Amino acid sequence: MAEKTLPFTKEQLETMIEQYGSPFHIYDELAIRQNARNLIEAFSWAPEFKEYFAVKATPNPYILKVLREEGFGADCSSMSELILAEKAGIFDENIMFSSNNTPVHEYKKAKELGAIINLDDITHIDYLEKYIGMPKIISFRYNPGRLRDGGNSIIGKPHDAKYGLTKEQLFEAYQIAREKGAERFGIHTMIISNELDSKYFIETASMMFKLVGEIYEKLGIRIEFVNLGGGIGIPYRPEQEPVSLEAVSKGIKNAYDKLIVDNGLDPLKIAMESGRMILGPYGYLVTKVLHKKEIYKNYVGLDACMADLMRPGLYGAYHHLTVMGKEDWPCDYIYDVTGGLCENNDKFAIDRALPRMDIGDIAVIHDTGAHGHAMGFNYNGKLRSAELLLKPDGNIELIRRAETLEDLFATLDFSGLEE
Repeated sequence: MAEKTLPFTKEQLETMIEQYGSPFHIYDELAIRQNARNLIEAFSWAPEFKEYFAVKATPNPYILKVLREEGFGADCSSMSELILAEKAGIFDENIMFSSNNTPVHEYKKAKELGAIINLDDITHIDYLEKYIGMPKIISFRYNPGRLRDGGNSIIGKPHDAKYGLTKEQLFEAYQIAREKGAERFGIHTMIISNELDSKYFIETASMMFKLVGEIYEKLGIRIEFVNLGGGIGIPYRPEQEPVSLEAVSKGIKNAYDKLIVDNGLDPLKIAMESGRMILGPYGYLVTKVLHKKEIYKNYVGLDACMADLMRPGLYGAYHHLTVMGKEDWPCDYIYDVTGGLCENNDKFAIDRALPRMDIGDIAVIHDTGAHGHAMGFNYNGKLRSAELLLKPDGNIELIRRAETLEDLFATLDFSGLEE
């Protein structure tokens, strides 16, 4: 089971709330660094293993800087993500830019930074060549469609998902790219999200290694790297078990030895672009109880809302919740734990057994380090919360201040309303 612990005390949180207000997201730097090292150690056997952290998961340059110091690169798919990587000191082939209905100015920025461009469709080859020229290194995203099971509500089933090239298109794309001047080649796939079955990642690696062999056999093109994507899940529920990186690594190595080494295709660089697995368990949403309501059900209203954590309302996702100071109390009350949006799905928990909650209690929502603050929004005029970093020495660093009304209204010119 995944034990849900906290790296801070109630008294420490009270001090933070007094200084920064609530709600806020806070990340545990020491745990993040150790987790990053665990991943790199697990794949130390692989030739030039590279983790391109999925910037979309936690788009904060202070977080990216921490991960850069641990040897990570950046997986980007937008202009703002490219700029965040740049600000964090990540450049060149330490950036992988995966296109997704991408405008030309974003390709130009990727080229300026020296990023590896990973194309999402065969038609993007001509588009890329027209506006920025054919890069010397190019990658394509593979969508196996019905050839591969998997997918979920987050990313879609492969044959229904908007991403990537078919197998037939893939062979044609490499041939076209080579004719247009590409000299180095990579391949990428991402067909699952938040998966806890280790076997899935091993099977995906085997699929990609076989494909590398087919590309060489049919086209004479040596693939330089395989990016296996992300998708490694985390145990949001206490009864779930985390993915064993050791088991995943061992299984992928066995497949590599059989399908790459034995066929004379090594060295083949292996890359990943995990986000959730790197940051998810080491971020927390800290919030306070504002109101209690008893009608047909018992409701607890927090000062956080779906704008601070969208996943429960969007996917019905589970996030564990700790009531500070009441960790040892019996969970003999059933609550819906809600926010203040004018939407009935603005709920962090439904029919959740919890200790008695009182106005003023501090609640900590676990596993919000990835796809938490990043998915925030301003519906109902809600302001996005601050982000804090718990440093290894116990100090707290403000890495993003809370939004203000001035920020929210900065794009409006109220002077046009004056009579």
